[in-house]
Amino acid sequence: MNFNEVSFEFAAGRPDQLPKSDLPEIVFSGHSNVGKSSLINKLVQRKALARVSSQPGKTATINFYKLKEFRMVDLPGYGYAKVSKAEKERWAKLVEGYFEQDRNCALIIQILDLRHPPTDDDLHMIDFLYRGGYNFAAVLTKSDKLKKTQFDKQIEYYRDIFKTIDYVPLISFSAQTGFGNEDIRKLIKNSINNLKNTEV
Repeated sequence: MNFNEVSFEFAAGRPDQLPKSDLPEIVFSGHSNVGKSSLINKLVQRKALARVSSQPGKTATINFYKLKEFRMVDLPGYGYAKVSKAEKERWAKLVEGYFEQDRNCALIIQILDLRHPPTDDDLHMIDFLYRGGYNFAAVLTKSDKLKKTQFDKQIEYYRDIFKTIDYVPLISFSAQTGFGNEDIRKLIKNSINNLKNTEV
């Protein structure tokens, strides 16, 4: 599976603009400024495929990136306080519209900042994915920002949070060093293969 042959395909600002789901989809979800764009760029070894914004809450569309065997779907970052209520509601309807459609979701990557506890919005999203029966994993970003003792403590903390949920892979990741990159790629490949096998 080639992660390097990728191109930006489409940005949808409304649910009725969402393209047909004719390939397996890997969905990226997370809080504003959690490192979603950096993760996507690292996975495909591009510096600026997904635009990394210095201003959180900038992504107001669902962005689709096409690879040969699947699509990457970048959901708008949630939880940014300075965005207007109307804009937050539009984002919520857009994301809900995505999940209400019969999409070919192979895996949802829920991104969390390893340095901090999950926010209420994070927990709400995790609960939604769990109750909806989605195949999802938690990727813990910014792991390079922690010293070894802090890193171990935070990993244990997150393991404790997820222990009440049926098996959810926890992968720590650094966009700076590439730590965890191959683990995420492997998980994506396995999830796509599993989806194809269930469709046969």
